Amino acid sequence: MRPSKVEKLALEHDAAKLFMRAYELRFGIEVRHIWHNEPRRPDVSCYLGKEKLDLEIAHLYGSEAQAMEILGRELTAATRAELVVIDLLDETEQKLVTALNRILTGKAQKHYDSERVWLVIRNANPAWDAADIKAAKDVIEVPTATPFEQIWMVGDWQGTSGIVRLA
Repeated sequence: MRPSKVEKLALEHDAAKLFMRAYELRFGIEVRHIWHNEPRRPDVSCYLGKEKLDLEIAHLYGSEAQAMEILGRELTAATRAELVVIDLLDETEQKLVTALNRILTGKAQKHYDSERVWLVIRNANPAWDAADIKAAKDVIEVPTATPFEQIWMVGDWQGTSGIVRLA
């Protein structure tokens, strides 16, 4: 397996584990046994209680430099283009909303071979946390038609600020 694929799987696994722990603490429902899926399926599967649940994982970065620092590598041309648009914005909240809306729009267009899938977005920008995401929730544009039963955010890289449900 290519090193970039190994890195991607590790990031997805970490994000899923952070979300699962935070969800358990908040709702008292066990989320267990994580495994990765092949393409056409969401990134990760687990059990929410006794029911199978698939999780599609995304990461929210605030800038190209920050994404490169966190990932420790060069970015793809597509990722660079997305982050350049966000870098040009002035206000921190505007950057958060724009970056998040771009992820939500892109993910809403995907189709998954899954009965039940949630989108989990892990915030990787140290300038934002769950409180900032909650404050911006009214201006975030969640598409009306998505393949996701629920959409959640892990508020920060370590998951210490909690999780926020967007839809």
